[in-house]
Amino acid sequence: MNYLAVNNLCKYYGDKLLFENINFFIDKGQKVALIAKNGSGKSSLIKILQGLEPPENGDFKFHKDIRAGFLVQEPYFDDNKTVYQTIMHADNPVLMASLEYEKALAGDADLQAAMNKMDELEAWDYEQQVTLILSKFLIFDMDQRVGSMSGGQKKRLALAILLLQQPDIFILDEPTNHLDMDMIEWLEEYLSKNNITLLMITHDRYFLENICNEILELEGGILYKHKGNYSKYLENKELREENMRVNVEKAQNTFRKELEWMRRQPKARTVKAKSREDNFENVKERATAKVQDKPIEIDVKMQRLGGKILELHNIQKQYADKILLDKFTHKFQRGERVGIVGRNGCGKSTLLNIIIGEEQFDSGNVVLGETVAFGYYNQKGLQLKEDKRVIEVIKDIAEFLPVGKGTLSAAQVLERFLFPFEQQYNFVSTLSGGERRRLYLLTILMKNPNFLILDEPTNDLDILTLQVLEDFLLEFKGCLLIVSHDRYFLDKLTEHLFVFEGNGKVRDFLGNYNEYRLQLKEEQRQQRNEERNTVIATTPDSSPVKRKLSFKEQTEFKELEKTIEQLSIEKSELAEKLSSELNDHQEIQKISMRIEAIIQLLDENELRWLELSEFA
Repeated sequence: MNYLAVNNLCKYYGDKLLFENINFFIDKGQKVALIAKNGSGKSSLIKILQGLEPPENGDFKFHKDIRAGFLVQEPYFDDNKTVYQTIMHADNPVLMASLEYEKALAGDADLQAAMNKMDELEAWDYEQQVTLILSKFLIFDMDQRVGSMSGGQKKRLALAILLLQQPDIFILDEPTNHLDMDMIEWLEEYLSKNNITLLMITHDRYFLENICNEILELEGGILYKHKGNYSKYLENKELREENMRVNVEKAQNTFRKELEWMRRQPKARTVKAKSREDNFENVKERATAKVQDKPIEIDVKMQRLGGKILELHNIQKQYADKILLDKFTHKFQRGERVGIVGRNGCGKSTLLNIIIGEEQFDSGNVVLGETVAFGYYNQKGLQLKEDKRVIEVIKDIAEFLPVGKGTLSAAQVLERFLFPFEQQYNFVSTLSGGERRRLYLLTILMKNPNFLILDEPTNDLDILTLQVLEDFLLEFKGCLLIVSHDRYFLDKLTEHLFVFEGNGKVRDFLGNYNEYRLQLKEEQRQQRNEERNTVIATTPDSSPVKRKLSFKEQTEFKELEKTIEQLSIEKSELAEKLSSELNDHQEIQKISMRIEAIIQLLDENELRWLELSEFA
């Protein structure tokens, strides 16, 4: 069943063409992501689908029997209403079904039809659903006025309301912004369900890898379609760009020959010569086609970093009764790359501010090396002068950036960070939110620090910018300290973590985020086993206490059965494929690695299923 059809849409922003004649369809159960550079028209497309902006040409159509639910960057709420009043609004279909059921009980409506609707929307335990989903997003005070909530809390409230409404198709603009790691992973699991259909804009590459089965790439006003997840998209994109480079090189060779022929020809033309002349323009167009250049390598010659860098000894910090840091100690080594993770408000940014001297600590000692030059990217620092040109912002800091074999000009560095020459003389006021963040980040890097501190650097950055930033940071020789909710970003750049566990406790974990999550799951499994054994041991008749599954556990139990079945089928199919006559060594290795991963997933899921089955 087709849920959404987009036909020949065209949109301009002022004189700038965002996209032209784009077409795509989304069927029931599809999970589609839209990715593009900032300023390419992603959010404009969402606004068109919402009916908030008209396209220049083309149209779109949702199936008449479905409901579309939108999550936008800046949701609008009535600030005078409470959280409870906002959730229980009249447009909520589950609430409407509940009211219709109450009418039916009073004899004012068809009882069977009302009961069927309650079944369809799973509305019988709606209060439980509300409590569960709000708790996942750390929203506990139902009487809180929406006007007193922060921007991040409002975004989480909007997402919670959308999940409670259970639309037929979710259309999400950056759903992971303002979510911590636990929230992101829970949302990823929720959206992975087979019966959910969605179109989303996101820069979270694990979302793209683990959820999506199709990726739409908007580049240069053209929409490219990629079946598969993020890994498949990267393969397809690289192949397309390489083919384009080869074709342009061939066309350029032909163009030089044809241009020489055109110059030699007399004015009088034969019919054959006239045909060749007409074809010349086609050859010229192919030869001058714009291709994606390979990025300029930036081997930054950073300021020298001495033997003593940064030492933190027994740092204590608390606000009122809330302990943020409890005797935190760490000695930074040369070239150390640390990620910082933890729930929002647990003290991550406080630690950064203490390190750079912007915030006082209660007790302890900070020892800073004489040669350390900090570069600090944070959300509060995003203050750019609107009347400045892009290149002036960079030149005000430095005309040149020292690199391994000389220098790069401000214009060259801007180009490396996806500001083409024609955009460098635009005013800051014309930049999108993501482009401003990219420019601000570049102002930090142009100061040539040897100790980079990045507080949520990936927010609102597009995937192309993230790839450029990652490439730069991988070559960075100094110390790197990153606070981020972007799991892919952390896994690629960091070697160990500071995990803020609450109450001032910080775990120093040697490894990346994925390795930490695997260890945490194993610790939780062992803890559950110990708790179960304790219950058995303390029961007078030595028999376990029988309890019933909670609503959350019942849902998890059903999903586990589906997951185990799907994994078993995939494992059988891959084993059969592996036993066939495959000659491609890389394909054999890829299949073998996937089978190993499936076996591990089956072990984990079957173990959890067995635990829950005891109470089912």
